[in-house]
Amino acid sequence: MGQLDGKIAWVTGAGSGIGEAAALALAGEGAVLVLTGRRKEPLEEVAAKIKAAGGKAHVHPCDLTVAAEVDAAAEQIAQRLGRIDILVSNAGANIVDRHWNRITAEGIDTLIHFNLSSAMYVARAVMGIMRAQGGGLMIHTASMAGRNTGGFSGPGYQAAKHGVVAMSHSINQEECVNGIRSTALLPGEVNTPILKQRPNPLSAEELARMLQPEDTGEVIRWIACQPKHVCINEMWVTPAWNRSYVAALQRKL
Repeated sequence: MGQLDGKIAWVTGAGSGIGEAAALALAGEGAVLVLTGRRKEPLEEVAAKIKAAGGKAHVHPCDLTVAAEVDAAAEQIAQRLGRIDILVSNAGANIVDRHWNRITAEGIDTLIHFNLSSAMYVARAVMGIMRAQGGGLMIHTASMAGRNTGGFSGPGYQAAKHGVVAMSHSINQEECVNGIRSTALLPGEVNTPILKQRPNPLSAEELARMLQPEDTGEVIRWIACQPKHVCINEMWVTPAWNRSYVAALQRKL
């Protein structure tokens, strides 16, 4: 038996990277998965992997930057499956022209809507469901950029991820009396498709030194398996070879 047998887990941004890895890890513990993202085909591929391993998965595409679509998705999941025990809010994006000397108003909107607005929409959509059922767990993929400034990620991404971290802590402050727990997960660099939006391409050696999606998936599985009286408020997970630290050391030499 898995530690999450019978639990319903909704994973957003589930078609690749951290979201896919989280879905596979939670399914391995017995959870029933609902997979959401903008494109149906990648979600179906992840669902097929889960089912091939003996798990259960449902595909529910939607645009997470549209509040009405998010609300409708949450309502349909609750009606179909009866509850939502775990939310892994993982959708996000970055852009190439991310720094102040090149960023546009449209770029700012992309960063805020895909990284912060979508996370708040999803949290709001499941909040009433979790209150009514007596509790639940939310895990929000933020970033080291949610605690630090400067470096590779750009000011808009940093601002949005700082917002995600603050949002997650506010959920614990207001909803702990309702049995709702929230975790802000702050990975360092992870070898995921979002890295293709970096202005400077990364080498195979650099990618291999980073966290891999499976590493973060395992962390999310561990958080989800904690007992109800335990809240992991915030967790940093970084590669041992941390490029921002290495760059700082080299500047000292």
